[in-house]
Order: sequence, then structure tokens, then C-alpha cells
Amino acid sequence: MRRPPLPKLPSRLPVDGYILALVGTVALAALLPARGPAATVSEGAATGAVALLFFLYGARLSTREAMDGLRHWRLHLTVLACTFAVFPVLGLAARALVPQILPPTLYTGLLFLCLVPSTVQSSITFTSLARGNIAAAICAGSFSSLVGIVITPLLAGLVLHGKGGGFSTGSLVSIVCQLLLPFLAGQLLRRWVGNRLTRHRKALGYVDRGSILLVVYTAFSAGVVQGIWHQVSALRLLCLLGVEAVLLAVMLSVTWYGSKKLGFHRADRIAITFAGSKKSLAAGLPMASVLFGAQAGLAALPLMVFHQMQLMVCAVLAKRFAASAAPEPTVVVAGAAAGSAAAGDAAGDAEAVVSGARG
Repeated sequence: MRRPPLPKLPSRLPVDGYILALVGTVALAALLPARGPAATVSEGAATGAVALLFFLYGARLSTREAMDGLRHWRLHLTVLACTFAVFPVLGLAARALVPQILPPTLYTGLLFLCLVPSTVQSSITFTSLARGNIAAAICAGSFSSLVGIVITPLLAGLVLHGKGGGFSTGSLVSIVCQLLLPFLAGQLLRRWVGNRLTRHRKALGYVDRGSILLVVYTAFSAGVVQGIWHQVSALRLLCLLGVEAVLLAVMLSVTWYGSKKLGFHRADRIAITFAGSKKSLAAGLPMASVLFGAQAGLAALPLMVFHQMQLMVCAVLAKRFAASAAPEPTVVVAGAAAGSAAAGDAAGDAEAVVSGARG
């Protein structure tokens, strides 16, 4: 009698490989945290890495697609409203869960998660897989990232003040010096360095990844040294997972059904759903390191959990959208992209912006 064949292993793990690297970095910080002079060196290197990261963002982000996308302003305003209005309102409403379900430290991280900009790369990827408006996803993600550099610190100053966010005038100055100025410098120098950076996009992706891993190691090391991890139990982490699952479900429903009420067609609704329901790990982690200092590790934990959750859920959702789509060519908005070739070029630029952390 023949034995039944052994089940095949999946060709791809359901967990993003970069998330595994982030988890490994957190484990390293827990076992071997930077202390004393090593911590000083690590903090200085992380500060320089954040500045370099945002310089590269500015130098590689093409403004042409963003300017063309202004013609589809209703869609972009809808995504921005979801990212910087609906999300923060839900985050503030979650205050009712403190302290019975979420401790104040995790709630601060959850609220910060609701303030960061949307993703670029994963929004484009899922929109493409679901046969949505790819050009709109490119523009919406780019707008959100660009606006978030200014709006996220301002919102943090409004809603995190007095909630352990550590936001102050000094934090605002740090945001300007470490994030905004390098980004603007990259935009100004894009004319001379943009093409070169695009040609070496793959190699620079490792710079992005390494910079973010360094930021994570520094932030979590500081948390371990100060003993902030003793404030969180396994049960509270499970509660955080449940709260974030509800948050993601609510935002997916709001973006999908809300965009229908606003009169958007299916391709645009898909772009709005994926761009308006997700949060950027690549932008959020450096901002957390600047805003929260020694507590950045704990504050960034909800964002890291939400990021992996959104990737897994949206991958399934995109496949379902694709399966139910009519066999028609993707609808794009005039002016947002000049045909599929232009959309492909724009997608390459957008992918370069956040290739290090998949959004």
C-alpha cells in the first residue's frame, strides 16, 4: 500500500521576511542591549541613519506623478481624510480601553500608529493584484507620505501631549532637522542624483533596511535598559492584537463602503481601500525614534504588529477582489499616468521609496 505523499511546504512564508528581521533585531536588543558608550554610539548612528533615510526618500520620490495626480483630487482627499482624520478619531476613541484592556504605554503606541502616513509600495502591489487603479494608488501613497512628514508631528503634538508621547518644542525641532530638512534636501538634489539612485535602487534597498534595523535596535535597547518592558504582559499583547484586528476591519469597511457612497467606481474604490487602510512602517519607525526617545521601542510595537497584520489580510483581500473583477482593462485616470509604461515607471519610483520596509 502506497503511503500518501507528504504535504508540501508553502513556497512563501505567510510572514514577511523583513518582519522576521525586525523580530530578530528586537530579540538581539533584549539579549544584548547597547549600554554606556555603546549606547551613545548607537544613538548617534541611528540619528544619522534616520537623516540619510529621509534624504533618500526625498531624492527618489518623483514629483511628476504627484503633480499629475492632482487632477484626481477627490480620491486623494478621501485617502488623506482616512489616514489623518478617521484613523486618529478611532485612536482617540480607543482611550476607553485604558487601563482595563490596554495599558497607557501600549495605548500611546496605538494612538501613534493612527497618526503615521499610509504605505506606498504595498498599496501599489495590492491595488495591482486586485485590478484597481494603479496610478491612483501611486499618487495617493506618495501624497500621504509627503504630507505625513509635516502632519504626523503636528498631530502628535496635539493628541500625544500629556499621554507619554514626550512631544515638545525640542521634539518638533528634531523632526524638522532629522526628517523634514533631509527630505527637502533630497528633493532639491533629485535633479542631479535621482537617476543614479534609481539605477542602484536594489543596493540602496539594503541601506534602507539597515537604517531601520539600526533605529529599531537603538530604540529597543534603550527600552530594555530602562526596564519599560516589564510594564507589558503577554495577555496585554494579545489584547493589543485583538484591538488592532478590529481597527483594521473597521478601516477596511470604511474605505470600501464609504468610497462607494461617495460615488467612486470599482477601480478607484480598490485604490482607496488599500491606500487608506494601511500604515507605513518605513515612515513610522524613524518618527517614533525621534518623538519618543527611550520609549520608542514600546511605542513602535503596535505599528510593527499592525504592519504585519495588514500585509496578510490585504493579500487575501486583493486576491478576492481580483477573482470577482470583470475581465476588463484597468481603469486609470487621465493625467495620473500616461499608459501602462508610465504607471510602471512610477511604480518603480514608489517602490524605491519604501523598498526597505515594504511600506
